Amino acid sequence: MKCQSSRFGTFEVKDDTLLVFPSGILGFPECTRYVLLDHDTDAPFKWLQCVEEPQLAFVILDPAFFNPDYRIELSLDAMIEIQKQDGGELSVVTILTIPSDDPAAVTANLRGPLVMNHRTRLCKQLVLSEDWPTRYPLFSPASAQNPSPAARLQASAR
Repeated sequence: MKCQSSRFGTFEVKDDTLLVFPSGILGFPECTRYVLLDHDTDAPFKWLQCVEEPQLAFVILDPAFFNPDYRIELSLDAMIEIQKQDGGELSVVTILTIPSDDPAAVTANLRGPLVMNHRTRLCKQLVLSEDWPTRYPLFSPASAQNPSPAARLQASAR
């Protein structure tokens, strides 16, 4: 299928690469199909481009790059929605906000991470407790620590 993007122009997307958010992303419930695009070969950032809305794309990043202590719990409802079967098939990313007037002030939304099931390509945005900030600064003393390879994900039967 052809994907139109205001940032990347028109490009071909294979159906088996689509990521589906059955519940949408907060603020965009009608936009459910996305494709993951590399930002740059050397950068850890990626783009989550909506295939239904050319203007809608999010910069995302694995939180392990800037907060190795970040842990989330996945509820039973979330596991069912993304058809989780085993722990190795999931990854977690956060949506970044990059202020145009000060790109060094980039922040990550730790309260609303995206969980992706690589086997089913089903994804969900979680809404965590207020213990996690929506604007966690990437370039803080905590980000200077050595990052772990992936964010930790815990399943719970709540």
